[in-house]
Amino acid sequence: MLGGYPDVCRPVTAGAGDLPHPTRARTRLDGVTDLSALVSEAGKKSGLLWVDVPGDRAWPAWHVWLEGTAYVVTGPGEQNLPALPADLALIFRSKDSGGRLVTVPAHATVVTPDDQRWEVATTALKASRLNSPAGDTIARWASEATVYALTPHGDALQGPGSYSQESGAAPPAPTPATTRSWHPWHYKGRPKWRRGTRR
Repeated sequence: MLGGYPDVCRPVTAGAGDLPHPTRARTRLDGVTDLSALVSEAGKKSGLLWVDVPGDRAWPAWHVWLEGTAYVVTGPGEQNLPALPADLALIFRSKDSGGRLVTVPAHATVVTPDDQRWEVATTALKASRLNSPAGDTIARWASEATVYALTPHGDALQGPGSYSQESGAAPPAPTPATTRSWHPWHYKGRPKWRRGTRR
């Protein structure tokens, strides 16, 4: 740990089982007089946060921050997120260290094309989207994707001066990837230089 923050990679592997949730005790942060300003600053300066889903794990998500709310999009061709419950937690990172800065409870709602927030949110998301595929991105989101509004509320769960003493480490997320695979047959065997026996 450096300066009271977990290491840079810790939030990526942090699991829901190791982090506080909105149902657990909240805390006020030592030396932080304006939590909303801290969260807003973190949301604006970093395009990445972690969505901590109760009973699941913390999912990294790129977002745009607009008027106190983080907007994320998920679906075919977009980042992979589970169906988000109404109550969850958001983990904001420090722009300087990349480590966990503050964890706050949040309320998640789906933003549909009929919602008055749709145009502003999707326009901002499209502008922040890297390597956007050809075609009408917003129209594709309307038919295939889900846009969420994640709005922090209440007191912080963790933050400067009030970090959990637990490591926050969690097993890697399940994946079909493997390092074991079929090896091709070679006439007279593999050459010695490929076996690591060449002298």
